[in-house]
Amino acid sequence: MRRHIDFEHLHNFRDLGGYRAADGRTLRWGRLYRADSLAKLRGADWDRFLSLGVRTVIDLRYPWEIEARGRVPEAEGIAYVNLSVEHRPYDQAEIDPGLDPWRYLADRYAEVALDGAEELHQALEVIASGSTPQVFHCASGKDRTGLLAALVLALLGVDEDDIAADFALTELATDRLIADWKAAHPGRALNWPGYGRAPEEIMRLFLADLTATYGSVHDYAVKELGVDDTLIERLRSRLLD
Repeated sequence: MRRHIDFEHLHNFRDLGGYRAADGRTLRWGRLYRADSLAKLRGADWDRFLSLGVRTVIDLRYPWEIEARGRVPEAEGIAYVNLSVEHRPYDQAEIDPGLDPWRYLADRYAEVALDGAEELHQALEVIASGSTPQVFHCASGKDRTGLLAALVLALLGVDEDDIAADFALTELATDRLIADWKAAHPGRALNWPGYGRAPEEIMRLFLADLTATYGSVHDYAVKELGVDDTLIERLRSRLLD
């Protein structure tokens, strides 16, 4: 099976299948995808997307991002849910180059993990309730999408090394994400050299912070998101073979 799904205008569309959980089961292929903005779907890309059989789209962006840049095309049989998990916007192009970039991003993820607790819980409920293929996405498919992917994988019992490695696959899309940003902002300079980057270190820092504060990612989900064992079992039943 292929993890990366090729599109002309999307750069970071991936299948979360194939990862092994602690109980020996494996994530089913073709059930849950992660992506960059589906507003870019058109023409042959749209046909390719439809061929995957996705019936639920979870858009993690701000409403103002959707208003400015669009959303996945409307289509019969595809449910669309907007759950804006981030509550403190920041401009990655303008991050101080003198800061530790990976520590900075891990700290932003920690903010989302707290601020977006309600939306993250809702996203997990939507994923657990589905019976057909689903996809969740943000703008670049890196930060907000990476956080939700890590949370899902951790609750399924996937090893931290695999979670960090999955996060870092965005590095394969970095050059195209930078090119898209420059094309969309012809009058601006990209001041932060870490734009579009996704090294494992960011995710490892974030997971370590959750563990230090709560004891584990599972305990974070229980204490902050209100997740219970029933929801986790529903996720595992739906996504694991």
